[in-house]
Amino acid sequence: MSTTSGRPRRATVHDVAVVAGVSRGTISRYVNGDPYVSASAREAIEAAIAEVGYVPNTAARHLVMQRTESVAFIVHEPHSLFVEDPNIGGILLGANAALSEADHQMAVLIVDSERDTDRVARYLSGGSVDGAIIVSARANDPVARVVEKLKIPAAFVGHPPGASSAAFVVIDNRGSARAITSRLLETGRRRVGMIAAALDRDSGSDRLAGFTDALGDRFDPGLIEPVPLYSYSAGRDGMTALLERAPDIDGVFAASDAVAAGAMEALRAAGRRVPIDVGVVGFDDSAWARRTLPALSTVRQPAEGLGRQAAALVLAQLRGEAAPGEMLLDCEIVWRESA
Repeated sequence: MSTTSGRPRRATVHDVAVVAGVSRGTISRYVNGDPYVSASAREAIEAAIAEVGYVPNTAARHLVMQRTESVAFIVHEPHSLFVEDPNIGGILLGANAALSEADHQMAVLIVDSERDTDRVARYLSGGSVDGAIIVSARANDPVARVVEKLKIPAAFVGHPPGASSAAFVVIDNRGSARAITSRLLETGRRRVGMIAAALDRDSGSDRLAGFTDALGDRFDPGLIEPVPLYSYSAGRDGMTALLERAPDIDGVFAASDAVAAGAMEALRAAGRRVPIDVGVVGFDDSAWARRTLPALSTVRQPAEGLGRQAAALVLAQLRGEAAPGEMLLDCEIVWRESA
């Protein structure tokens, strides 16, 4: 099949009908999954589709159905951290697996600036997706407000303050942080500090709260170093600042594995041995935890499970089912040589 311009002409339903020897209506029923198509007609249609190279016009089908069969995966992080943080990748893969099993597509949207916020808001408002999975939302997150205003079926990974969406997939950040800090204290550490990342979102603030719980009367606010991101460089800079302020520090809880890896670099540069001089623990059990020397003690969170469950909650809402208010997934402590 060709045109005068030399470009191949796209095969149509009419072409399939001619080759298969059936009506266009039968072709339409087959393409739309209608069970009332005979086995012989189905076989003829499939052979004709292969012969003429017909590809169904999904855009037209979606227009009729008023569905795109696409779900947005929205990450409110800098572009560099999207690549650096293995947890985001794990959440994305879990979500994509669940959506793929349901024959839905994923549209990945990264929010790194106010301009990105405006762009993503316009994209969502245009009806380009049926639902949204939102990762790393901050308190009063503007994209989260857009999603809620448009009443798009959505699920948050985490539970940002002020979000009123019906669906959240979470882990017990506070309890897990308390547990691993307590384990660190049991090794005999006396001056334990924290590199507290991402305090503008629930995961960061909850991990700080868990650390504070574990220290109790021994809590020293001077041993807290806030950093903006769950990143290697933030951990390195945060540890450097802590050492300058408290050179006698002998234990550190880093709010993520990437932060812990950066902290261990700063400790080595300062001539401090891990774990002999300073015990270090992290959070995530990501690839960072297995790259460090010594291997990092940490909290294992189910990144792919978070993504898979978030996608399942969105798909349930698209089927008209009520989503649970909050789904809690378990974590566990993985104890290695760093502490």
